[in-house]
Amino acid sequence: MTNLKPNQLMNTTERSQIPGYAALKELALDIRWSWSHKADKMWEQLDPELWELTHNPWVVLQTVSKEKLEAALANPEFRFIKDDISQSMQAQDSSQTWFQENYQNDSLSSVAYFSMEYMLSEALPIYSGGLGNVAGDQLKAASNLGVPVTAIGLLYQQGYFRQAIDANGVQRALYPYNDPGQLPITPLRKPNGEWLRLEIPFPGWSLWIRTWQVKVGRNRLLLLDSNDAANYPAYRAITSELYGGGPELRLQQELLLGIGGWRLLEALGIKPDVCHLNEGHAAFAILERTKSFMHENGLSFQAALAVTRAGNVFTTHTAVAAGFDRFPPSLVEKYMVYYVEKLGISMHDLLALGRKNGEDNNELFNMAYLAIRGSGAVNGVSCLHGKVSRQILEPLFPNWPQDEVPVDFVTNGIHVPSWDSEQADMIWTEVYGKDRWRGVIKVDETNLKNISNTKLWKMRTDSRRLLIQYARKRLAKQLSARGLSKDEIEKSHHVFDENTLTLGFARRFATYKRPNMLLHDPERLLRILTNPHYPVQLILAGKAHPADKPGQALIQDWFHFIQSRPEARAHVIFLIDYDMSMTEKMVQGVDVWINTPRRPWEACGTSGMKVIANGGLNLSELDGWWVEAYTPEVGWAIGDGKEHGEDAFWDAAEADQLYHILEQEVIPTFYRRDKEGFPLEWMAKMRASMAQLTPRFSANRAVRDYTEQYYLPAARKFHERAMEKGAQGQYIVNWKQLLAEKWSKLRFNNVKITKKDSMYEVEAQVYLDGLDPDFIKLEVYANPLNDNKPLVQEMNIVRQLIGEPDIYIYSVSVPANRPESDYTIRITPFFPGVAIPLEENHILWQK
Repeated sequence: MTNLKPNQLMNTTERSQIPGYAALKELALDIRWSWSHKADKMWEQLDPELWELTHNPWVVLQTVSKEKLEAALANPEFRFIKDDISQSMQAQDSSQTWFQENYQNDSLSSVAYFSMEYMLSEALPIYSGGLGNVAGDQLKAASNLGVPVTAIGLLYQQGYFRQAIDANGVQRALYPYNDPGQLPITPLRKPNGEWLRLEIPFPGWSLWIRTWQVKVGRNRLLLLDSNDAANYPAYRAITSELYGGGPELRLQQELLLGIGGWRLLEALGIKPDVCHLNEGHAAFAILERTKSFMHENGLSFQAALAVTRAGNVFTTHTAVAAGFDRFPPSLVEKYMVYYVEKLGISMHDLLALGRKNGEDNNELFNMAYLAIRGSGAVNGVSCLHGKVSRQILEPLFPNWPQDEVPVDFVTNGIHVPSWDSEQADMIWTEVYGKDRWRGVIKVDETNLKNISNTKLWKMRTDSRRLLIQYARKRLAKQLSARGLSKDEIEKSHHVFDENTLTLGFARRFATYKRPNMLLHDPERLLRILTNPHYPVQLILAGKAHPADKPGQALIQDWFHFIQSRPEARAHVIFLIDYDMSMTEKMVQGVDVWINTPRRPWEACGTSGMKVIANGGLNLSELDGWWVEAYTPEVGWAIGDGKEHGEDAFWDAAEADQLYHILEQEVIPTFYRRDKEGFPLEWMAKMRASMAQLTPRFSANRAVRDYTEQYYLPAARKFHERAMEKGAQGQYIVNWKQLLAEKWSKLRFNNVKITKKDSMYEVEAQVYLDGLDPDFIKLEVYANPLNDNKPLVQEMNIVRQLIGEPDIYIYSVSVPANRPESDYTIRITPFFPGVAIPLEENHILWQK
């Protein structure tokens, strides 16, 4: 080792003076590099080994020597790539975007997007899985489309655990430190250079928050960090682990995210029209937004909430009620006792916002309930999940039909440029052009059909080959880390065949995902894998939460199978420490992606969407997104599209179905070749899957849906309610108070239905006890027929009953195509612009 004297060390200033360094630094600190295949090649040239290990250009740039930097920047080829990427980004930034072209003059100027985790790049490990995947991909797509989103999250010192597995298949959780200096982030600073820090009162001590930013193209991700030297030691660890610790740590993190996040926006002068809560973790932002608005405009908490909730959107990802974060009342009170004073409400009133029954002092505080009661719109993340969410949340809307529980859906999508391989990217560029993901994609299957068999199949074979090369290297490192012999490690360099059908299964190992369905009949699985004429190889990966012992046992089952059956070792490998980088390699290279959740517990799922972008096919349970995507021409499905709960017999039946589809359909189709060696039936499915599904299940489409269906309407409603210092909010509060006083006294006096030709004439007398008829609706209701929507027909006031000023007569005509007994009458609340029943859930049915 060379001994250096202090005056020989190169400082940061000297490095920054290298010609061309500033441009490289700018590129390294903009996450856009992560969806540029050219950028990958550029960073690799600086330090191939370090790049392969980290995929972190900021680390590479800070680590590489002055000589290497100067040599690279003097290399015409390197300079050409650098300049080309920089010019491309500048051109994107200066060009008109989809949002600017369509909605520049609308009322939406800023969206605040809150999420507990973000999967943007392996260089920024602040994610766990699906929730972060969705947040990261939507933020990237928003940049491409020009949607003005500012994201807010937490900077974790350790993040989600890293996985190690011993020779017996026992998982160990590791928590390496995330050094902020090696992450592609920069501190947020005030104009005078002072680091922007925030203070939040916590029990005993104030919590000081450091702030950071991540550039994601046109948009930013703002991160909050509790590891400030001024903090009480226990508080410094609040942002240590993602989904670690107990309820108190989780509550602290969610207070930091919601309250601290909104305060950071205000400190930066950002005034969002819309606040998008990606899961209930961020629901405390509702309270801080309300508090800010009430103090600015001199309103009560209730009136300010009535105004601000119109601009809040809540997306739930939870498929079971137990998945919502819930906290003991005493714990909430401990951290919110001083906060409620600033809200001007009692602790009882605050806790009621997170309870089904606000009067039950023992009920836990539910973050999803708080999010719902503070939002103007709620959505699930797939069509099926929207239905499941309506079932879960039905208790909050008593006496309302399940179909009218106010939860809609936007099906998730993936940011295709982040997940497609270089080979697939070339195909997509030829089909739809280089700017395809920055606007509306007009799907034309003819374009993909015109891609030659040679080119399309080469894309698949090249991608499979690269995956197998990656898997071999990864497996060799795993075996070496376990101390295996050189002979065993050498064998790993030759495992798998580049022309063999390759299946992939990778996700969180949890019992409801049934990751061991393929192991239901080990002997049958072995026969499938080792068929001498039509062999199959399987790559597995996945983590089980450190507290999930049953999930960890499922990992052990696979290790036991691989180790106890020597014939399996050439056909099955389990790759350790599943992360974003591994996901990318797997979804790009596998031929078939297998997914076996227990319906309907997969809210959406996005890994299969990544596979189709790369020409792979899906064999999946009819759950989540696959319910919407599946047709026989694009892939394969298991299950009958119904819910069977935790039924062991049904699990066995679906395992048999999985084996059968592999044996009778998947494998023969892959190996059935024409004279030129092309599997034409297989390639027909590839073309159909890529053309029909990729644009439809892209984040490009999802973000456009959110913008048009949620953000724009929410911004308009918020601005309408915010006019005249939020006066509309007080009107809404007065209306709700009047309903509360009068509702129990409303009644139906007389209802008459007569048939006239093909219609029923419905007439009803109702007693309103002095309530203004403009504050309610009278509706005829009939249950849905044949899976259609229910019939809801508003009735019209005919007159007041003579001599009875509180009794009104309503009437309407409805189709007589069903029995008279199918129809019933109800009274529902009404106030212009108020979402019913989301904002007011009273309802009265005719008995």
